[in-house]
Amino acid sequence: MKRKLYLAALVMCMALAVNGCGSDKETTSTESESTATEQQAEDSAEEEEVQEPYTDSTGATRLVSVDNVEKYVTIADYKGITLDNSVPEVTDEDIENRIAENLKDNSVEVTDENAVIQNGDTATINFVGTKDGEAFEGGTGNNYDLVIGSGTMIPGFEEGIVGMKKGETKDVSVTFPESYRNSELAGQDAVFQITVQSFKRPPELTDDWVAANTDYKTIDEYKASVRAQLEQEAQDQADSSLRSTAWNTVYTNSEVVEYPEKDVEEAVKTFKKQAEAYAKQGNMELEDFVESQGVSMDDFEAQCQQYAQAKVKQNLLIQGIMDAEGMTLEDEESLAIQNQLVEQYASGDLAVLIDTYGQVAVDESIGLMRVQDFIIANANYDQTAADTSAEGEDAQAAEGTEAADHADGSTTDGQSTDGGDTEEEQEAGATADTGTAADASTDTQDDGTEN
Repeated sequence: MKRKLYLAALVMCMALAVNGCGSDKETTSTESESTATEQQAEDSAEEEEVQEPYTDSTGATRLVSVDNVEKYVTIADYKGITLDNSVPEVTDEDIENRIAENLKDNSVEVTDENAVIQNGDTATINFVGTKDGEAFEGGTGNNYDLVIGSGTMIPGFEEGIVGMKKGETKDVSVTFPESYRNSELAGQDAVFQITVQSFKRPPELTDDWVAANTDYKTIDEYKASVRAQLEQEAQDQADSSLRSTAWNTVYTNSEVVEYPEKDVEEAVKTFKKQAEAYAKQGNMELEDFVESQGVSMDDFEAQCQQYAQAKVKQNLLIQGIMDAEGMTLEDEESLAIQNQLVEQYASGDLAVLIDTYGQVAVDESIGLMRVQDFIIANANYDQTAADTSAEGEDAQAAEGTEAADHADGSTTDGQSTDGGDTEEEQEAGATADTGTAADASTDTQDDGTEN
């Protein structure tokens, strides 16, 4: 099932990534998606006719082929909907956790031959698991990096490594949880022979470490910078969530009466071209690529229709709202959004943006962002949530003025979020099949129910 959804996610990623363009801080396409899109653009230019934007009788660009949008879709209320624009408070615990992550990322190997492993260390180990004296499938790993105390492995595994030295070998007895996903191991006793290859330890947080590894001189300055970074991340995530919720509220509650045939046909072509681009990257024909993902061609055709209907519904809604509110893709506000996309995704070069994603996809992004802005500007907001957020901000302001002074140049890593996916898109994107860090960990790691 995952492989089938992986194919759906793979071929839907480009056009459906439009929904994630709401925040300046967001990254809506992964590097692999961008590469595939660029390859698709090259292939399309060489072999196939590129879809031209729809226009009306005056030459104005539209997202759909029809002028009378109201015939095709019933648009839900989009003015005066209730949204939550509160921003989660950054706590002292959040700051400590982020600093702990940063210290772990800067761990150094322990070379003292008498040193022993303790919680928080990252150990590189070899291990062999046996049950009733026989090795079992998936129970062996080599050069496996494990953070001790992380709860990654089943109970007893990590605890058994605490106190070991580099080069030491030890038998650790464990019992697999009753709820373990492998029924042959669930509730069973086992022994893991573990050898420590090496281990590394996070440094202690001191003024000297801060001065040597960050842009700050003291622990207090560093903590202030981390707070500022986390507050910015919280704001970015809240903004992304607001845009996503605003659009999905309208999308979910709207209903398509009839799908314009021409639009659906074009959307199906887009879906198939994207799949063909991925197939070509693997030196495969489309049919072979689809089958390699465990999907029949009949299922693939059904996915084409699913994608096309979701895409056309979105464009009908966007165009319908723009028509009702007197917006166009060429007006001042839309051009400002275009400039934003150019800076964000094409280093200031409009031609690069269009060559990479196509004019139609760019227009769809602009239209969606424009409508999202309108919905948000005309929404009602949960006052309780807003008051709670304001109280948190006031409390932080009293103790966090130093954070603003050191916000620029922070060395902590930001996090990007994708927002705005429809239900179908979320399912496809969230269930993409991914590889594991090590084959052995697949069977020896806890499945999360026993943490």
